[in-house]
Amino acid sequence: MIIPSRRPRLVASALFAAWARLATAQSIDDAVAKTRDGQVRFSFALREGVCGNGSGITTPRRGESTDLRKGSSRSSRDVEYDVECEPGPGRVVLDVERGAVTALRFHVGGRWRQRDDATDLGIVSAARASGYLLKLAQTDGGRPGRDVVFPLTVVDSVTVWPSLIALARDESRPRETRKNAVFWLGQAAEEPATRGLDDLVGEVTLDREVRESAIFALSRRPAEEGIPALIRVVKTNKDPAMRKRALFWLGQSGDPRALDLIEELLAKR
Repeated sequence: MIIPSRRPRLVASALFAAWARLATAQSIDDAVAKTRDGQVRFSFALREGVCGNGSGITTPRRGESTDLRKGSSRSSRDVEYDVECEPGPGRVVLDVERGAVTALRFHVGGRWRQRDDATDLGIVSAARASGYLLKLAQTDGGRPGRDVVFPLTVVDSVTVWPSLIALARDESRPRETRKNAVFWLGQAAEEPATRGLDDLVGEVTLDREVRESAIFALSRRPAEEGIPALIRVVKTNKDPAMRKRALFWLGQSGDPRALDLIEELLAKR
């Protein structure tokens, strides 16, 4: 994998800014509404350390690069690649029928394949991209609403975890969308996200599968954040199933604090 140097990153950022000024003023919503049968495409700047090579997208996690979407192909139906791992831009493809989004795909880097039925909005600002993606997550009841969550987490200069917490709590959204929001919260590199996940586990009115997903997400956080949160679940949560789930992931961690807790619980038998 090629790790981008700081200078290329700065050059890329300058190019993004220039392209954004040249991009059409047409909103993403307008472009989708005007499309009867085709595609709407747009691109945006990414967080530091994100790169792509076709079916694989690599993001920074716990201080290192981790491939979160496994794949070996350097091409896709939408984008072509020439390098091992290219640092942006992020590329969103919306398949549209009669003004409605029927599918969403996300790529990093590369160049667009030519399509006669594609409307390309060019590089859009981070605020514009995240605003549209969040709205789709909040309103779409199908697969696009679920698939849009990951791209939201890698938009440059945007804090998304509060919106994902709200999405996970929104019982009007499909369960899979809410679980996906919780999963990607677990990958977020922000300590406040852990506090939000901790709160979700304790909300007894929340869907059980969503709360179980929050426990799993806590197990994926850095140990200094996730382990204390899981221990709190075991010691304070009133739901035996939640305590059991948290204890399972503590046991998998091998962390000395988890072993101390297990020893303490066994001594009480």
